[in-house]
Amino acid sequence: MAARPLGSLVLVVGPSGVGKDTLIAGARQALDGDKRFSFVRRLATPASGSGGDEHDEIEPALFAEVEAAGRLALCWEAHERRYGLPLGVDTDIALGRIVVASVSRHAVTLARARYPNAAVVLITAEISRRAERLLKRGRENSGQVTARLARESPPVPAGVDPVIIDNSGPLAIGITAFVMALRAIAAEE
Repeated sequence: MAARPLGSLVLVVGPSGVGKDTLIAGARQALDGDKRFSFVRRLATPASGSGGDEHDEIEPALFAEVEAAGRLALCWEAHERRYGLPLGVDTDIALGRIVVASVSRHAVTLARARYPNAAVVLITAEISRRAERLLKRGRENSGQVTARLARESPPVPAGVDPVIIDNSGPLAIGITAFVMALRAIAAEE
């Protein structure tokens, strides 16, 4: 009897303004016909201040109910919010798919404990580009953006060797690099 295919989880991390959501959207479009890949949206409780990331919002009480019922594959807390990945992640991995999800670096250790073959892709960008992007979003004033950029981002946990993509240049180059990284991860499976 042949072994069942086993996919993996790709954890996309990086500080605000590096373009994680933009690269994920570009890769989703570029890989649209490739059934090896699945792109998942996070659930998140509402932000007390300005938001800024791609997710499906869910009220805290409902999030707690869904989590208690075991309907989330992975949960974590960051920036005074609860986040989760839907249980469909496990189904896609069992079907041999490469599941791509944006997560907080706070979730990497937990995710790798649950999904030992999870890959990490760290998106970076020059601080001036990050500032420009954050200001362009219009969710924060220049003082708030400066304060956000001054905060130290938590490092990727020890023992994790991420694929690093610098998204400081043109968007097409960033998307191409990300798609190439995803295809390389799929080839390793």
